[in-house]
Amino acid sequence: MTEEKEKKKVVALLSGGLDSQLAVRMMQEQGFDVSAVAIKTPFCDFDCGRGCGFEIRERADDLNVNLKTVYLGDEYIEMLKHPKHGIGAGFNPCVDCRTMMFDAAKKHMEEIGAEFIISGEVLGQRPMSQHAPSLSIIEKESGLVGKIVRPLSAGLLPETDPEKEGLIKRENLGMIRGRTRRNQLEMAKKYGIENPPNAGGGCLLTEPQFGVKAKDLFEHVETPTINDIDLLKIGRHFRLDEETKFVVGRNKDENEMIKAIALHEDILLEAKDHLGPVSILRGKNAKSHVEFAASVTLRYSDAPKNQDWIVTVKNNDIVEEVSSQCAEEESYIKFRM
Repeated sequence: MTEEKEKKKVVALLSGGLDSQLAVRMMQEQGFDVSAVAIKTPFCDFDCGRGCGFEIRERADDLNVNLKTVYLGDEYIEMLKHPKHGIGAGFNPCVDCRTMMFDAAKKHMEEIGAEFIISGEVLGQRPMSQHAPSLSIIEKESGLVGKIVRPLSAGLLPETDPEKEGLIKRENLGMIRGRTRRNQLEMAKKYGIENPPNAGGGCLLTEPQFGVKAKDLFEHVETPTINDIDLLKIGRHFRLDEETKFVVGRNKDENEMIKAIALHEDILLEAKDHLGPVSILRGKNAKSHVEFAASVTLRYSDAPKNQDWIVTVKNNDIVEEVSSQCAEEESYIKFRM
């Protein structure tokens, strides 16, 4: 009895989206042993439910691939301060981001002795990172020229090393281009992928409204922390001055998150006798804005207008009370982001 020939290994960048699942299936169909790397950043969580990588471990199990997860935290924030290849319509440094992801996949490739890396990228699907020049830049910046195979569109892209070496054949590679998902949905049926996830990235930085808040943070804080970024994800945001940020919770869950995120030196405000938000003042000049913040906190609460009400103010474990009235909209809307 002859021994079964050992399968060649490849590493997949797995987002959990349909395209990356299809790329894995295509390589498995061609006889490769696929291992996956999933990347998490402060702006894109595996379990965010936004399409980027939710239920990532379930996806890996469905695909029958080993999964390694990599978190890009402080180094990602450093990159965001000065992205080499700029940002997109939001605050998204897609080319630099993809380069970092492929760097992580490259390390795993070398660790397990894999032949090359695959991804679910589709030529022309993303305006910043998935047109031919950007794909080429990403390969060069990550030191992976010829080592990245994009199975869904590889028939439209330059020949890769695995093709030259006879590991894969061009006729087995896709020629998908652009934003339509028709071909991918047909392929999903072929491979038995049920309930394929919706299209669309899950990175918050691609959203224009979130991008405004992120850009403001990086303009006013030299090196933002993960805590600063977590605060960006919740509440109504106001820039009161160059040193001071004010955030007002929008619901009970956000109120609890604001309390959990608050640092010792932050100032928390809450209407004493009415349902409403928890608000947070952060920055060197925060104390000078307490009266204003109290009035805005009341404005978003159930407190009736044109009367004085009590707002509790907590700072450095000291709780005080201030009296204020609901702010008029024109007094605070100009600070809203």
